[in-house]
Amino acid sequence: QVQLVESGGGLVQAGGSLSLSCTAFGRTLILYRMCWFRLAPGKERDFVAAISRSGAGQYYSDPVKGRFTISRDNTKNTVGLQMNSLEPEDTAVYYCGAGRTGSFSVRSSDYDYWGQGTQVTVSS
Repeated sequence: QVQLVESGGGLVQAGGSLSLSCTAFGRTLILYRMCWFRLAPGKERDFVAAISRSGAGQYYSDPVKGRFTISRDNTKNTVGLQMNSLEPEDTAVYYCGAGRTGSFSVRSSDYDYWGQGTQVTVSS
């Protein structure tokens, strides 16, 4: 079993940037395909980005494409999410997830482990 811990959230003005990090403990990260989802008040948990085990494949939701970049460093057991040109609509709790089997998915049910989340607030 792997434990995931997110960090890097905070308050930023619209147009600004934030960098999130997710650190895995207990198992080596290369065993898992990784993702970021977000949960805004009154909404369902939405897919943000995913990355393959090797890091060669990255996938993004349309609202964040061109603004967010997902990355991973398997030697450090970390996954990152660089968020640029932030908008108030990006305000949410951001969750890191890990999937043991299968390939790319935008469904949260296809991921097996989750972190506790980190709050991102974008002011207008």
